[in-house]
Amino acid sequence: MSPLTPLSPSPTEAATPASIVDALEAAAGRSTSERASFANGRCVRGTYIPSDRAEEITRSLSFTRASRVLARFSVSGGNPRMAVAGSPALRGFSFRLGSADQCTDILTQNAPVHYARTLDQMLAFLRARIPGPDGRPDPANVEAFSIANPETLHQASYMAALAQPASFADTTYWGVHVFPATNSKGETRFIKFKVVPVGGKVTPAGDETRIKPDDLLLDDLNSRVAKGYIRFSVMALLDRPGDPIMDVTIRWPNEDRREAVRLGTIVITGIELNRVCDAFMFDPANLAEGVGHPPDEIFAARHAACAISLAKRR
Repeated sequence: MSPLTPLSPSPTEAATPASIVDALEAAAGRSTSERASFANGRCVRGTYIPSDRAEEITRSLSFTRASRVLARFSVSGGNPRMAVAGSPALRGFSFRLGSADQCTDILTQNAPVHYARTLDQMLAFLRARIPGPDGRPDPANVEAFSIANPETLHQASYMAALAQPASFADTTYWGVHVFPATNSKGETRFIKFKVVPVGGKVTPAGDETRIKPDDLLLDDLNSRVAKGYIRFSVMALLDRPGDPIMDVTIRWPNEDRREAVRLGTIVITGIELNRVCDAFMFDPANLAEGVGHPPDEIFAARHAACAISLAKRR
């Protein structure tokens, strides 16, 4: 199926990872030669330094031992040449910690929720946004879907209220899934990942984005790495009884005021060639022992969807 062919949802059709990838590409209005999502990005490298409290949360060697880091900053969407200056699009930060045999990939974004609760809902969301002959989605289709699925507006509402920082380095990122983490005592609890910039002044993007190049965020990243280190704290937000663990469109109650433990610090020290990150995928299912797979439906399909997208790019 060509990704540029309109996709008509069937009421009896069950979504699959392959149909999700097709819909992502069709919504982007392009071929399969690029990433299906977060296509515009920059590969970087650095180090990870664990905190002295990491073992309280997880016994995963990826989080309790120092290691090199390979990471990628990106902007959502399937167009790798999309202008990002002043863009309301999601920002992504994917990173790989640990050694070859104890490796973990974490995928985060600058919104704490996903736009769909189930795979079927995700497929319908994307298909409602496939552009027509004029190159734009049908507003009536988008509105009808949103009215029938109000939880799919949670992410957009959060982003609309967010003052976007002018830099990837000043952005806070969340993992939208709930991960079971087992600590050094064998105790397991649910956590959410939150990645928070260390130091520096968070400056919202404003009028200056209209007079700087479209690749403002990527140019800023290059400049900051050249001048010094970019640091992030990797935080574990701790669960409470009754917290939802299956619905990625909603936050935990009082999530911004939750108890959190700093697992460690990521220090970005250099820019990598993009082909280094493009040669593989940051696999959400790649989790070293001590951090388990989230139980929600969206996470279960992400590994397969990422693999399909990587195979198409190759």
